Amino acid sequence: MVELSRRTLIGAAGAATLLPATGAVAAVAEAAPAPSAGGKTTLTADQALALLKEGNRRFVADQPATGPISRRRRLEIAKSQAPFAVLVSCSDSRVGPEQLFGRGLGELFIVRNAGNTASSREALGSIEYGVGVLGAPLVIVLGHERCGAVAAATDVVAKNASFPGSIGRMVEPIIPAALQARGQRGDWVENAVRANVRRTVEQLRTAAEPILLDPQRQGKVKVVGAYYDLDTGVVEWFE
Repeated sequence: MVELSRRTLIGAAGAATLLPATGAVAAVAEAAPAPSAGGKTTLTADQALALLKEGNRRFVADQPATGPISRRRRLEIAKSQAPFAVLVSCSDSRVGPEQLFGRGLGELFIVRNAGNTASSREALGSIEYGVGVLGAPLVIVLGHERCGAVAAATDVVAKNASFPGSIGRMVEPIIPAALQARGQRGDWVENAVRANVRRTVEQLRTAAEPILLDPQRQGKVKVVGAYYDLDTGVVEWFE
């Protein structure tokens, strides 16, 4: 009953967003503005977020935006890139960031790993590169429904499960979220998915490295969490 209620609310929220887009968001829904003379996006964090929300609205309505993927676009970005968002996403094959946000080549700097964490040097360094070097004003941490990596973390907590190869080490950073969500009302895995997103967002908002912290303090960069519902296609934002 709790899960049904949650889904009903999400569906209602999704339906509420299926209104015609208006104003500046609709005008730039097909392609983000060209980069500045300095080679970085001219979008603010709020404008970038509005583009992603509009893209998901169209995706849910089966009217997906067509991001720039032409030969002309490919040649435009062949020698440089100016993404307007860094997206930390799960590797799950059912989660296609460009598709569910209606974006094209050179617009999203995507950091993917099972469980959408930023615990490894490679993941955190990639995020810092997207913000500090490429100039993206927005960082999205995107979890999703029925995440296998998060389910594995709950199995470690509940059953003392172990996994072969490097899978166990990959799951380790998610275990604190599984512990935090244990005993909460509702589905344990789904609660842990949300807790994992929030923990990663908090990590990036309080990261020790100035390359990520300073632009946030200056109001130039935002870090936002989100949850993708595999069944409805709706992205729920944690703002």
